[in-house]
Amino acid sequence: MKEKRTLQSVQKLIAAFFRENRRMPSFSEMVGLLGVRSKSVVNFWIDKLIRAGILEKDEKRHLRFKKSSFAIPLVGSVQAGFPSPEEEALCDIMSMDEYLITKPEASFLLQVSGDSMIGEGIMEGDLVIIERGKQPRNGDVVIAEVDGDWTMKYFKKENCQVYLEAANPKYPIIRPKTELRLGGVVTAVIRKYHQ
Repeated sequence: MKEKRTLQSVQKLIAAFFRENRRMPSFSEMVGLLGVRSKSVVNFWIDKLIRAGILEKDEKRHLRFKKSSFAIPLVGSVQAGFPSPEEEALCDIMSMDEYLITKPEASFLLQVSGDSMIGEGIMEGDLVIIERGKQPRNGDVVIAEVDGDWTMKYFKKENCQVYLEAANPKYPIIRPKTELRLGGVVTAVIRKYHQ
């Protein structure tokens, strides 16, 4: 019996092809990929994916995942306590760009060196996403220039006095002597575990 296609199953097949081949499939390839008889059926599914906001066409009319440099399937959730029996099922295709970055025009990446923020779970070699122009709240992790040197620390404000604090007790509190200039607020941390 032929499997009935759904928007999610089509999305999953195209995403799997994209991950494996690092490109979108052609319409001819999608005929075989989706197990359909014609390009008109492929066109039907592509139109549905575009209307659902999952795919879009670029200026050359090539298909791509919408607003994303990479997209991967979101297959559910996992419990970080006791194991729970949960079937893997495609919930959505998630763009990591859209998930991690709220304001792309004001965001940039930095690679972490040093261990002053290990108590916050930010390790050497991690990548941090910084949002410029975001007003820091007390306790936010920020990138700041203090008396000519750049650092990443907790932003602290007490009785109108601003200072920076590490998430590692071996580092002292930093109080600016002449100048403290904020470069942005850390909004996400990315860590790669295996090469």
